[in-house]
Amino acid sequence: MTTSDPIPRKGLANRFWERKPLSKMTPKEWEALCDGCGKCCLNKLEDAETGQVELTCVACRLLDDSTCHCTQYDIRHQFVPECIVMSPSNIDDHAYWMPQTCAYRLLWEGKPLFNWHPLISGDPNSVHQAGVSIQHRTVSEFEVDEDDWEDYIIEEPA
Repeated sequence: MTTSDPIPRKGLANRFWERKPLSKMTPKEWEALCDGCGKCCLNKLEDAETGQVELTCVACRLLDDSTCHCTQYDIRHQFVPECIVMSPSNIDDHAYWMPQTCAYRLLWEGKPLFNWHPLISGDPNSVHQAGVSIQHRTVSEFEVDEDDWEDYIIEEPA
């Protein structure tokens, strides 16, 4: 099934991320870095002593499990005030908990994007076809008590 890309990627310079630092990207370039995997919308558990971050399959209430996109992206803070908006100004504080395959984290770490990334493949579904997304693998946070999230820890799809 091919779906249209909800992330505007048309009209961008070819492989702009290889020539432009994160801090110099336009808002459209920044948004285009999102691969649509949905992993950033999974609730995470962080060990206060070690800083170790564990991924759970418990998804934000706004995540669409079939598309791996936020159902209310433009107004998500009305529903989830604690949702973090990644930006060049805060990536140093948040990159550590981002998914290992996340373009923002990869570029912040000086690593290349994977070939399945939609900016390289030209296909917004390539992230799902590569098995990297959390498509059809989540449970809504409304269905699991927060005290039980530890029972839902998963390995990151990579």
